Amino acid sequence: MKEIVKIGTVGEEKFVVTEQHSIDFAQNGMPQILCTPWLIWFLEHSARNAMLPLLEPGESTVGVIVNVEHLAATPMGANVTCTAKVIYVDGPVISFQLEAFDEHEKIARGTHKLRVIQASRLAKRVESKRKQLGL
Repeated sequence: MKEIVKIGTVGEEKFVVTEQHSIDFAQNGMPQILCTPWLIWFLEHSARNAMLPLLEPGESTVGVIVNVEHLAATPMGANVTCTAKVIYVDGPVISFQLEAFDEHEKIARGTHKLRVIQASRLAKRVESKRKQLGL
């Protein structure tokens, strides 16, 4: 990393809820709303966004733990802002406090850990595993 990660560093990801992000069982009176897997995807990217300016060439991040409480439904067309604030640093493992808000209320909170890795090292491990699996 270019510099030590500071507690309080914040990353953000904004999006508009579209059909792509909605639950796939919106039928029989169930409204089209933001699904939890997509919400987690955007929350994880807010943490990654906090780290991107600090990474050296060849470095990347991978998520290792995510704990999210989805608090409220968000309808299609709503704007959502996800934030991730660094709360703890243990070498290459960075811990974040996560929050997401639509225009009306807080819709999620939780925690996330990601690890800073060397992309080439991960690629070698994946290629070895791929060969072992005959893929």
